[in-house]
Amino acid sequence: MERTEITERAERILHDAASTLMTPTAGECLVCFVARQIDEFGCDGTHRFVSQYRDSVAPRATALIARLSAMGACCCDCEMFMNSYEPAARLWTPVQESDDSEEWGERVDTKPPDRMPPCGTTRRGSTKPCTNWERIFRPRWR
Repeated sequence: MERTEITERAERILHDAASTLMTPTAGECLVCFVARQIDEFGCDGTHRFVSQYRDSVAPRATALIARLSAMGACCCDCEMFMNSYEPAARLWTPVQESDDSEEWGERVDTKPPDRMPPCGTTRRGSTKPCTNWERIFRPRWR
């Protein structure tokens, strides 16, 4: 009898912890939420975090996965960052490289931020990204 109570209590604690970790914070945008979840749990090849966000924050966004698929995130959450969104240009760090063999001398490139700043927030029910993210526009292949 006691073992069952302990098991049920442990399961409840784990469920509560998982719910807390996988719930978007107040005002957190879709892209920041998915980035945070992928950093924490990795991608499993599905849209589980997109679906979790939609179900929690924007249940009326029934075409969200279809819209992301059209943007290039057709198969899983991590494709959002390969094909749909990238950190805003203002967050990228300039990197100067000097190469004496080049005719032009110094070259300035940029690299994405090591850590993203806190979410810029969006209104409740929105699936649009905050100002920390920019859309990657790629030509469509048909």
